Amino acid sequence: MATDNTSLGSFQLAGIPPAPRGLPQIEVTFDIDANGILSVSAKDKGTGKEQSIKISAPNKLSKDEIDNLVRKAEEFAEADRQAKELAETANQADNLVYSIEKNLKEHGDKIGEEDRKAIESKAAALREELKSASKSVVSLKKAMDELEKSSYKLAEILYKQSQAGSGQPGAPGAEAGPEAPAGPQAGAGEPEPGQGPVIDAEFKEDK
Repeated sequence: MATDNTSLGSFQLAGIPPAPRGLPQIEVTFDIDANGILSVSAKDKGTGKEQSIKISAPNKLSKDEIDNLVRKAEEFAEADRQAKELAETANQADNLVYSIEKNLKEHGDKIGEEDRKAIESKAAALREELKSASKSVVSLKKAMDELEKSSYKLAEILYKQSQAGSGQPGAPGAEAGPEAPAGPQAGAGEPEPGQGPVIDAEFKEDK
């Protein structure tokens, strides 16, 4: 986990304008040369702003320090696995509550007051669980499940709306095209009537 790593250096990519979640794209590059010097750069694709840092040999860990860290990693492998699972579940929960709250804000007028309040209540409960120091994979998944169940009505409405706008049969704007003729069609590899196979042959012109 990142919190257990040894920091070799840091830099800040500043000057990026505020943007909706998920919109900024940051390109991060790591490069280690033959002398063991680590170069790290980060570039915002939207603004072109870039920052970088070089970690030179004096900041490297000694062999004994590296060996000690490897032993600790092996010793706490199971604890690391559990911490990783919790972090991944927390990320999933955060993405879920963000997505549902966004849909509720944009389409909440399509459901009843009772359904809307149920979603708001379960979303708030999940956010509180995310902040809890005693949160676990089990408690997060339970809160996620309750939020998803409370939002079924909204999800059903959005699904039907997407189907209506995707050109499904019977949907507005979906028109039946002309029926294709049955049987083999000319130009699909079959010779037309009266035409034989094309044969490559030499010829001689009489003058």
